[in-house]
Amino acid sequence: MQFVRLAGPFWCSENKTTIRTLSAFLVALTVAQIAVSVIITEWSADLFDALEQRSMSRLFTQVGLIVLIFIANMAITATHLVVKRRLQLSWRGWLTDKLIGQWMRDGRHYLVTHLPGQHDNPDGRIAEDVRISTEYAIDLLHTFFYCVLLLTSFTEILWTLSGTVTVNLGLVEIPIQGHLVWLALIYAASASTLGWWIGKPLTMATDNRQTVEANFRFALVKARENAQAIALIHGERHENPHFHRLFGNIVDAWNQQTHAWQRITMFSSGYSILSMAFPILVSAPRFILGTISLGALMQSAQAFQQMVAALSWPVDNMGKVAEWRASVERVLGLSKALEQLEREIAKPDPYRIRLVKSDKSVLAFRDLCISRLDRIVCVSTLNEEIRAGERVLIAGNAFSGNKLFKAIAGLWPWGEGSVELPDDETMFFMPPRPYLPTGTLRASICYPSDASVFDQQVLENTLELAGVKELKEQLDQVADWEKNLEREQKQRLGLVRLLLHKPKWILMQEAFDSLDPEGEVDMVNLIHKRLSDSAVLTITKQPNIQALYKRRITLC
Repeated sequence: MQFVRLAGPFWCSENKTTIRTLSAFLVALTVAQIAVSVIITEWSADLFDALEQRSMSRLFTQVGLIVLIFIANMAITATHLVVKRRLQLSWRGWLTDKLIGQWMRDGRHYLVTHLPGQHDNPDGRIAEDVRISTEYAIDLLHTFFYCVLLLTSFTEILWTLSGTVTVNLGLVEIPIQGHLVWLALIYAASASTLGWWIGKPLTMATDNRQTVEANFRFALVKARENAQAIALIHGERHENPHFHRLFGNIVDAWNQQTHAWQRITMFSSGYSILSMAFPILVSAPRFILGTISLGALMQSAQAFQQMVAALSWPVDNMGKVAEWRASVERVLGLSKALEQLEREIAKPDPYRIRLVKSDKSVLAFRDLCISRLDRIVCVSTLNEEIRAGERVLIAGNAFSGNKLFKAIAGLWPWGEGSVELPDDETMFFMPPRPYLPTGTLRASICYPSDASVFDQQVLENTLELAGVKELKEQLDQVADWEKNLEREQKQRLGLVRLLLHKPKWILMQEAFDSLDPEGEVDMVNLIHKRLSDSAVLTITKQPNIQALYKRRITLC
C-alpha cells in the first residue's frame, strides 16, 4: 500500500490521458492473448479428432486455421510487448523525476545523509531500484491479470470436459461433477502453499544482495574519484583489502541467494514435470474406456495445464516478487527519509536555525548557536553583522567555520537563532574542491549558468587572469574534468567561475590551498580588486592571507 501511495499518482499525472489509454490497450491485448489460448485448445481438440478419424480434409482445414492463429498471435504478442514497455518506461520516468525532484533540491541530497535509517546509496535506489519497482510491477500485474482470465476461461472448459465421474464406495455411489477442476484446485493450492514456504528466505537474501552490491559499487566509484590522493599516499594497501572485504560480503549474499534459489528451482522443476504428466494420467482411463475421444483427452490435458498454470502464479513468480519487494523497500526507504527531512525542516522547532530574508544588503547572525547532530554546541551565541563590500576572516575552529558556511547555505539547520540573508543577492561558495561536471570545459566553468551567457573573449581573458591560459584551447573539448585536471587547475577554474558570475557575497573555504603562499595571496588580491563591491568571508590557515583582513570573527 505504501508503494501504491508513492507510485499510484502516475495514473493521475499530467499525461493521464495517454497513460490510461495505454493501460486500457494493454488490458485489451491481454484479453486477446487469452482468446488465442482458448482458440488453440479448441484447434488442438479438432486436430487430434481428425487424426483419430484419419480425415485428410479436416487435417488440411486445421493446417489453414493454424496459419491464421499463428499470424494473429504474432501481431498481438508484438503489439503487447511494445505497449507494455512504453508504459513501463513512462512509469519509471515519472517516478524517477519525482524522486530526483525531492532529492536534488535545496541541498536535500546533502541533508538526508545526516538522517538515521536505511537510505544509503540513493544513486542505486533511483537508477536501479526504481527500474525494478516499476518494470516488475507492470510485469506482475499483467501476468496476474492474465492468469485470472486464464483461470476463468479454462475452468469452464475443463468443467465441461470433465463430465460426471461416479465414485463407488461400496454401499454408496457418489457422482462428482467437474472432477478435473477440483483436482486442479487441490494440486495448485498444495503446490502454492509449499512453494511459498520454500521461497520465504529469498526476499531477505535478495534485499541483502542488492545492498552489498550497491556498497561495493559505491566504494569503487569513491576510489576512482580519489585516485590521485590514494596514489600519492600509497593507499592501495588499504583499498585492496577493503574491496576484498566488500566483495566477500557479495559472495556471502550470493551464496545465501543461491541456496534460496536452489530450493525453489528444485521444487519448480519437479512441479513443471508433474504438471505435464498428471492430467493425461488422470484422464487416460476415460479415453481407454471409450468415454472420450483423443481430441477431448488432449484438450482436457491442455485445459488442466492452463488452469494449473493460472493457479500457480504465486509459485512461478515468487522469485520475481521477492526481488520486486526488495527494490520497493529500498525506494520507499529513500522516499520516507526525504519526507521525514521535509517534516523536520517544516515543523516549528526551537532547535532549528531560521533563515530570514531581508531587504537590507547585510548578512547578520542573531543569537546564532550551531550544534552537531547530537546537540553539542560548536558555535555559541554569535551576533554579528557583515555589510556589502566588507572583507571578513572567519578565524578560530575550522570545523565550526565549515558549519557556519553550511548554516548560511541552508545545509545545516541544527542549532538555534537566525541568519538574516540579503534578498535577491547571490551567495557564492568556494569550497576547496570546486565541482566540475562532465561535459565541455566551457560548460563546466560556467556551471551552474548556461555557457552561452558569457562572451568568448571575456571567458578567455578571465582564464588568463586566473593563470590557466593553457586551457583556452580545450574549452570545447568533452572530458571528465574532475579526473583530467590537477587540483591547482581546478581551484583556478573555481576563481574563473567566480569572476564570471560576479556575486555580491563570496564565501571561501581554503579555496586556494593547493597553491603556494604567494600564488594564494595573488588570487585573493585579484578577487578583492576585480570584485571590490562584493563582501568576502574567508576561512584559511594561510597566515599571508589572514594578514589581508582587518576584521575577524573568531569562532570557538
